[in-house]
Amino acid sequence: MEPRNPTLDQIQVFLAIAEAGSFTAAAAKLNRATSVVSYAITNLEAQLGVRLFTRAGASRPRLTEAGRAILSDSRGIALARDGLIAKARGLTQGLEAEVSLVVDVMLPAKRLVPALDEFARKFPTVSLRLRVEALGAVSQTVMDRLAAFGISGPLPMESDLLTRGPAGAVKLIPVAAPDHPLAGVKVSAALARGHIQLVLTDRSTLTQGRDFGVLSVKSWRLADLGAKHALLLAGLGWGNMPKPMVSDDIKRGRLVRLEIESDSDLSYRFHSLYRSDTPPGPAAYWLMERLSQS
Repeated sequence: MEPRNPTLDQIQVFLAIAEAGSFTAAAAKLNRATSVVSYAITNLEAQLGVRLFTRAGASRPRLTEAGRAILSDSRGIALARDGLIAKARGLTQGLEAEVSLVVDVMLPAKRLVPALDEFARKFPTVSLRLRVEALGAVSQTVMDRLAAFGISGPLPMESDLLTRGPAGAVKLIPVAAPDHPLAGVKVSAALARGHIQLVLTDRSTLTQGRDFGVLSVKSWRLADLGAKHALLLAGLGWGNMPKPMVSDDIKRGRLVRLEIESDSDLSYRFHSLYRSDTPPGPAAYWLMERLSQS
């Protein structure tokens, strides 16, 4: 027997049982009778031709191997449905009253400020709420629905809940104060490892334990890029910084670029991201696209 198309309602019931852990809890979540939930799953299994749950008592089902295989696709269908509804809602409701966004602290001001200036002129009635975070905290803010979208740095994690796209990159260069022991000499990786490296750390747990561009075994961890910049100027260590942020310091002699043998144009890549079930509205989408231009 060939599988037949399930309904969106059947998919919703299947996900509710898988997430709630029982027919009874799923019925309460969906505000339906337990018998109705059980009937919907029986029909779904008949239409697909596979057993989705083993019933150790009607209220404590467990996913079968086939059920686990179908669970991921079912979530994708549900997210696509939610995204379609959210997009249609945004189109019918017009412009948002407010756009909330979160950007990675490494995003150069020369990209952020002109985009926001253009946004203010193009959408004068829309308020703006901007947050600046580092590393995984950008994704966490979007996941927690505290921002409509984000411009994040490189993250190894993937999630069905997030839709991501490329948003350019910034070059990171190693710098230190002019009187730092590493300034003005050819620096081997071994020599760099013997001096304090100032490292930007994550406020979230998403990238906990992962480092980006870290050479030194001696490191000071900071959650604020401004504090890292200040410590570099004070000669309290060396570190990688976005080139646009320190170009003026280098020109004025406040910082020098280090000649580290392993330095090979470290690129910090950005990504736009938003929750797949709540796409940005018209104004937020315009701003996200504008900020994604490299």
